[in-house]
Amino acid sequence: MTLTTTTDAAAPALPTALAPTPGQTVGPFFHYALPYDGDRELVAPGTPGALLLHGTVTDGSGLPVRDALVEIWQADPSGRVVQRQGSLRRDGHSFTGFGRCTTDRTGRYAFTTLRPGAVEGGLPFFAVTVFARGLLHRLFTRAYLPLDGAEPDALLRSAGDRADTLLCVDDEGALRFDIGLQGERETVFLRWPREGR
Repeated sequence: MTLTTTTDAAAPALPTALAPTPGQTVGPFFHYALPYDGDRELVAPGTPGALLLHGTVTDGSGLPVRDALVEIWQADPSGRVVQRQGSLRRDGHSFTGFGRCTTDRTGRYAFTTLRPGAVEGGLPFFAVTVFARGLLHRLFTRAYLPLDGAEPDALLRSAGDRADTLLCVDDEGALRFDIGLQGERETVFLRWPREGR
C-alpha cells in the first residue's frame, strides 16, 4: 500500500520547527489521592531504635508549602537495601525502607523510621523525593546523617558551600531535614536520568 498526500496551494506552510509547549504541573491533589494508613510510619512509634525524621518544606520566600508530599527510601540499619513488598499496606512489623508524608499547614512533615546504615561503605542517607504544586517534575535529593567527623563523599563535595543543605541536623534525639524549594536556602537537588528532562 502506498500513501499519497495532497497539498492545498491556499493552505499556509507549517513551520519546520515547532516550539515546545510547557508540561502540566503536578498537584495540588496529594492530600486527597496519595496518603494511606501508616504511610509515614516505616516502623511503629516505640519500636526499639525508632527515630523521628522531620522538617519543613518552604518556598522561595521562606513560606511553608502546605500541600507538598515527601517520600523517603532508605537502607535498613545494617546498610541492606530492603526489597520487600508491603510499603502501601503496613503489616506492623516488616521494614520496607519506604515512606510517604504530606505536609501540614505549617509545611511540616515527619516520619517514624530507623537510622539507615551505610550502603557498601558509603555515608548513610535517606533518598528524598518532593512533589509540590507548580513543579513540572518531582525533585530528588539526599538527606545525609550528621557527618560526626566522617569525610564527605563525592556528592557532598560537589555541592560546595551548599553541602549543608544535604545534611540532617540532630534535634533532641530526632533528625531534622528542612527542604527549601528555592531562594537563599534552596536545597541541592539532583538530576535523575529517568525523568526525561
